Amino acid sequence: MEKFRVVFTGGGSGGHIYPLLAVAEALQAKCDQLHALVEFSYLGPKDAYSALLSQRGIPVYPVASGKMRRYFSIDNFLDGPKFVIGFFQALWKLYFIMPDVVFSKGGTGALPVVVAAWFYRIPVAIHDSDAQPGLTNVTSARFATRVFLSFARAAAFFRADKVEVTGSPLRTELLGERVSREAAKEIMGFDKTQPLVLIIGGSQGAQRINEFVLANLPQFISMTSVLHQTGAGNFADVEKLSRAALANVPITYRYVPTEYIGGGDMATALTAADVVVARSGSSVCEFASFGLPAILIPLSTSANDHQRVDAYEFAATGAAIVIEEANLLPGIFFAQLTNILTDADLRVKMSAASSAFFIPGAADKIADELMRMSAR
Repeated sequence: MEKFRVVFTGGGSGGHIYPLLAVAEALQAKCDQLHALVEFSYLGPKDAYSALLSQRGIPVYPVASGKMRRYFSIDNFLDGPKFVIGFFQALWKLYFIMPDVVFSKGGTGALPVVVAAWFYRIPVAIHDSDAQPGLTNVTSARFATRVFLSFARAAAFFRADKVEVTGSPLRTELLGERVSREAAKEIMGFDKTQPLVLIIGGSQGAQRINEFVLANLPQFISMTSVLHQTGAGNFADVEKLSRAALANVPITYRYVPTEYIGGGDMATALTAADVVVARSGSSVCEFASFGLPAILIPLSTSANDHQRVDAYEFAATGAAIVIEEANLLPGIFFAQLTNILTDADLRVKMSAASSAFFIPGAADKIADELMRMSAR
């Protein structure tokens, strides 16, 4: 039987790779229902994130990648040749794969693949998870047939006839059957009767947030239990310093640091939490899928300031409080956290706003459109 061939591209973070996996899962399920064969490949930077695709059986073909910047930098002169090299690498790989469609999440390494696909007249679709689209996706859209978005605000940056606001594709392990919050707390080893704050700095952790937690750990555990994703590179230091910080402190609530929360464990953690404290970006869609109230601390140096824009878009619905990094002070932070934890009506309103923000079925919608684009 003839195969339906799909090439994925985009990389540089978990926020790029996890949506690709979600769409791959949706495409696989639809092709299985049709008794059709599907073949996936990935062209992009070979790093720890692309390894997630390899682990799912998707072949990874490295493509030279450089960062696109809206500002002057000497690195622009260094990354320019990388784009040329990446383009010819993508041209070569696509010639032999010759996919029916290319799906890009943007990020490093995506643009050479998108341009090479356009050269071969292979249909291209892109997805942008941010309210402030990245330069790679804005440029890629010129070569794309369809543009899928998580935030309606981003539509202003693209041609209206190409755009569909689908929401963000979420991994199936985040969308499975869920237990109650109380049961989830017990699964994670916490008291079901106590409040729980989940602190996430992204897949790599966040040094500024980690430092704030450690500096104020006694105050945290005087009011709530804490599950803290530190990032793999920070875990050993955080664990050591947290033990020192709590050595002579009465333990009212439990503090649990962990380097990374993955797969089904993340679904359980998001179910268990009463409040999430995190960076911003595409992760807000995951929080919204669980109806979680949030305190967002956007990374001040994020590309194109997208984390800040995403955070305020989410907060405008009433689902979150935004604290700028420059304002991340104990008095400000704990006043907000106390308000959310002690005001049940406020939590209910924030949770409802968070749930209303979530657009379900993004991966299925994108998969359907990719199949339509390829005339399958």
